[in-house]
Amino acid sequence: MLIFLCSRGPPPRGLPAYGKAANAEASPTIGQTANSCKNLAMHRVVVLALDGVYPFELSIPVRIFGTAAGPDEAPLYEVLTCSVDGGPVRTAADFSVTVENGSEILATADTLVIPPFSCGPQDERVRLPDEVAGIFDRLRPGARIVSICTASYVLAAAGLLDGRPATTHWNEAEHFQRMFPNVKVNPDVLFVDDGEVLTAAGVASGVDLCLYLVRRDHGSEVANRVARLCVVPPWRDGGQAQFIERPVPEPSAATTSETRAWALERLHRPIPLTEMAGRARMSIRTFTRRFRDEVGMTPGKWLIQQRVERARHLLETTDLPVDRVAEEAGFGTGASMRKHLTTIIGVSPTAYRHTFRADASLRRPSKHSAAR
Repeated sequence: MLIFLCSRGPPPRGLPAYGKAANAEASPTIGQTANSCKNLAMHRVVVLALDGVYPFELSIPVRIFGTAAGPDEAPLYEVLTCSVDGGPVRTAADFSVTVENGSEILATADTLVIPPFSCGPQDERVRLPDEVAGIFDRLRPGARIVSICTASYVLAAAGLLDGRPATTHWNEAEHFQRMFPNVKVNPDVLFVDDGEVLTAAGVASGVDLCLYLVRRDHGSEVANRVARLCVVPPWRDGGQAQFIERPVPEPSAATTSETRAWALERLHRPIPLTEMAGRARMSIRTFTRRFRDEVGMTPGKWLIQQRVERARHLLETTDLPVDRVAEEAGFGTGASMRKHLTTIIGVSPTAYRHTFRADASLRRPSKHSAAR
């Protein structure tokens, strides 16, 4: 059987060669967003490939950041991959990766991303690999440090997560917390933003975190376009709690997916829990329990998250007054929206609009308001 994978256009710059042939979202985040990308013209992302790196996670940063472009199609990030010594890196698969940079380029990184790698038995993961010792000292002040999946063990072993909130793959969370008791582990979220240090949960949550950083740096319009081009959702509901192994429900059991889709079309108005449960033909207790099992959060928290995302989109892409944006997003008043945006994304609606205002030629009126 032959399987062909389609790639839009030429591969982004910075992608390592595989072998000899070159180959091409309350909230799942914690913390404030004050450490946004400083140089919006060209931000350098350095990906450190360690021995035994997992190929899928290694490819995430270059695919997401390498796809991000401004209104003039100019790239917003430069993505470079390096190894500790500049030589080929053995992967966890049956091939090696050839990179063109050594760890000396870490000193030029605005963001450092460390994908997970095969590092032996659990008990050996608490020790910082010899080849990694000292790499963080090469980073310049203010550089962001990002781990994907179990690469969080590297950050924890280096002491970078002491006293900080963090996450890792749900299957390793209990062991991780036991080995690093000074880390505030949250096993239920897809990623954690703690300013200059960010950690992603298992495997594909690296996509969520990289998209989140694009959104944080350049706004939801850019991030949503990246998501469309990469054929991934721009924001996944809930956290990794929904992926933790649980008894599989009966095939005939009702789900809340249709009710969630229904609610997304009515964010501009109040949606009480009783109405959502009634829509799903469940009691409030059953609906709430099933909603948490499927999404990883309560219906109320999910609604707030969706309203915040709606408000962010309107602030970026329309000239609607703040009070009207609050109405369209279902917050009712500007004061209520201001409270929720400040709590979740760390800035007021006015400050967010000022930072992430789309180019005037790209702004368009709200389709929702036009429909109404």
